[in-house]
Amino acid sequence: MKGIVFTEFLEMVEREFSPEIADRLLVGTELASCGIYTSVGTYDHAEMIVLVSRLSRETGIDSHDLMMAFGEYLFRRFKILYPKYFERMNSSFAFLTRIEDYIHVEVHKLYPEAELPTFTYDVPQPGRLVLTYQSTRPFASLAEGLIRGCLAHFGEDADIQVEDLSDGAGTAARFVITQRDTLRE
Repeated sequence: MKGIVFTEFLEMVEREFSPEIADRLLVGTELASCGIYTSVGTYDHAEMIVLVSRLSRETGIDSHDLMMAFGEYLFRRFKILYPKYFERMNSSFAFLTRIEDYIHVEVHKLYPEAELPTFTYDVPQPGRLVLTYQSTRPFASLAEGLIRGCLAHFGEDADIQVEDLSDGAGTAARFVITQRDTLRE
């Protein structure tokens, strides 16, 4: 997993909780990296699971909710760090349907060794997007947070139904995103 995910996670912990909590996550936690991350490094994804679990114990907030909150935070950060990806994108659906053929292509240019999840999509009717996430890593809740962050970025209100496709493993999920104005029709 790319280091930028770790550095942004720790930055979120410092901002949203406190620098002391961020320090406590790293001190006394057995991590192969010793908790020393660079944005361009590559680290075992299991370290993120350990950090989120530890943060959950520190805060009393469920790990799933923490990962979703991190996804929302990370989307906002990606907008700042990679504004190029947002050019000519005028809606969440336009953005989300371009993950594989544009966003991930660009990510691979920056990080050729990155192992990215796959996203497939279907637009069964106007105002509804079915986005399917698959990964070797258990981060469907992070993907959900990124989707929620995307909707917030574009100022769109939508209902998101999540179907776990991995028997609780978090490695595959289907997100049915329905714009709220479509729900009223």
